[in-house]
Order: sequence, then structure tokens, then C-alpha cells
Amino acid sequence: MGKSILILGACGQIGTELTLELRKKYGDHDVVASDIREGGSDLMASGPFELLDATNYAAIEDVVMHYEIEEVYLMAAMLSATAEKFPTRAWNLNMSSLFNVLNLGKEKKIDKIFWPSSIAVFGPNTPKENTPQNTVMEPSTVYGISKLSGERWCEYYHKKFGVDVRSIRYPGLISWKTAPGGGTTDYAVEIYHEALKHGKYSCFLEPDTFLPMMYIDDAIRATITLMEYNSGNLTIRSSYNLAAMSFSPHEIAQSIEPHIPDFKMDYTPDFRQQIADSWPGSIDDAFARKDWGWTPKFDLAATTKEMLKHLEEK
Repeated sequence: MGKSILILGACGQIGTELTLELRKKYGDHDVVASDIREGGSDLMASGPFELLDATNYAAIEDVVMHYEIEEVYLMAAMLSATAEKFPTRAWNLNMSSLFNVLNLGKEKKIDKIFWPSSIAVFGPNTPKENTPQNTVMEPSTVYGISKLSGERWCEYYHKKFGVDVRSIRYPGLISWKTAPGGGTTDYAVEIYHEALKHGKYSCFLEPDTFLPMMYIDDAIRATITLMEYNSGNLTIRSSYNLAAMSFSPHEIAQSIEPHIPDFKMDYTPDFRQQIADSWPGSIDDAFARKDWGWTPKFDLAATTKEMLKHLEEK
């Protein structure tokens, strides 16, 4: 027997692949995708889709009631680089969508919530290497501020109203299925596209900027594993640190060269460099490993191989 699931923001980078994976697992008709615009043909053809604004409580409630939804994955958000350009819009989208879903949980209209946080919750004063689960958090971006606030609200709703909300602080995510969505770590997706198309890439970060990264398959697996885990095992209701690999633009370029020997990269850092400099270089995810058995499968070499293979076929 499947369970009925609603994904808000199903057409984004994570949302698309999460929807397809959940449909594979629980059945196409039990996983309702939704977004403010239609998605790719794979997503649209594989199961129910609703045009839905995540900031509209009544509209979400209608869909929840109509499909008898039990679990909601809230993937709608304005990401770091875009949010810096539209701070108020970013805050409104990122926070009001979260309150809508938390309040549905509080009113017992849904049983379980997934909400993504990010390494953007950390700031320039956070320890840079092996950033611990609990540490100084002084985000310097609009996106980071909204994610840190969201973490506090998730924990509050869990403690105060018993809402079963679960969260991961995603590192930068690398995926071939959907275009980058305006994040600071997008260079790690763009580089593969440009390497195949033009044999060169101009990177908006400096060559030695280390950031925590993860191949999308690992991120999807982590998300579903956390949601399926026994509630009693979970000790963190703000958001779990999650790690797979850390690398720099120079290292990713080196990983591409064996596949595309003439590949060239130059560097023209822009405003995103400052954002990246405020984030950790590597993450300590001991709690995720201990509480729900997290362990990554993809390193940089495996990620590069997958990305180039799939983008070439595409």
C-alpha cells in the first residue's frame, strides 16, 4: 500500500528527481507533484500534477484534502544567488511556504513534513573545516537567514505541537536532469555542460574555493531514508548536517581533463565568491551517520563520470 505524498516545488533541481524517485517507490498516482509552473515531460507524464503557489495556504489545504495527503516535501524556495537580488521576495517565499506546511502539521491535516535546509545557515565565523552540527551560525545571505529561521521554527513546532518535521542541511548539489536554479554552488553543474559544449568554462569562483558538495542521487537517497526512518531514532529536529565530498573548482577541472583532455578553465570571480567564502569547506555529519545510518556513495571521480555520460546522452 502506497502513501499519499505531495511535493511542493516539484519542478526544481531536487524536486524533479525526488518526485520521480518517490513515484518509482510508492506508485505514480500516490505522489502528487506541484509547482507554480509546469515541469519537464518526464515529471508531467508520470503522475498527477497541480499548479500550486506554495505561499497560498488555502490552495495547499485544498490539494491536501482532495488527495488525502499524508506527507509533504516542501522543496519550493528562492536560492542563494537569486535571493540576494530579491531579498524581500525570497524571505516571503521561503518563510510563508514553511509556515503553511508547519501549520497543516500542527492542525493534524498531514502526518509528516520534509523541509530542506542548507550549508548557507553557517556564516563567516563558523569553523570552516569539519563544521560541527551545533556551532556558531551567523549567516550573511538572505537565503541563509531564511534557512536558519526555518530550522528554529521546525524545532519549535516539533517541541511545542509534536509536528513530525525532518530536515537536511544540503551541501551543493550536482545533477544532470535539471538546470541549475540560482545557487552559489551552480558552477559545479555548469562546468560539465560547458566542458561538453565548448571545451572551456569561465568560473565565477576562485580556483581554490573549497565547498561541500554531493551528487544528486546521494541527496535523494538521504532525503527518502530520513523520511522513512523511525521517528524515535531522530535526535535533531532543526536540520541534520550532511556530507559526501568537498572540492575546489581547480579539482573539478582536473577531474574532467581525463575525459576531455583539451578542457580549459579560467576564473572571473563575481559576487558569489563572497557568499562561498562565508560557507564551510567541509562538514561533520556524525549525527546523520549515527541516527539514521547515512553514508554517501559518490565521490568526485564517480560524479564526473556520471555527469559527463548522462549529459552527452542528453
